[in-house]
Amino acid sequence: MINRFKMPENISEKKDCFGDMEKVFPTGSDGLRHSPESCLKCRDKTQCLRAAIQGSQGIKVKEEKVDRAYESGTMGFFERWSRKKYLYSKKKREGNHEND
Repeated sequence: MINRFKMPENISEKKDCFGDMEKVFPTGSDGLRHSPESCLKCRDKTQCLRAAIQGSQGIKVKEEKVDRAYESGTMGFFERWSRKKYLYSKKKREGNHEND
């Protein structure tokens, strides 16, 4: 997979956690994703979260968001179906078939 995220030149050295969805935006005990306190203090947090969302795990996060909207009633069946279909095809194009 080609990473479309170009790291800005002002980030001199990536940390091991850079762009890792489960480290920088993990699912909390309430079932929602939260950035850890240490990430909020990091100067690279915006670029890091962007890289994580643009990665293969970003599609999973978008699917979770669609499911929550449907469950809360803010999204109807056909809109959910359409968005899930789009995300599935995007996942398939990128070669990410885990949890199909």
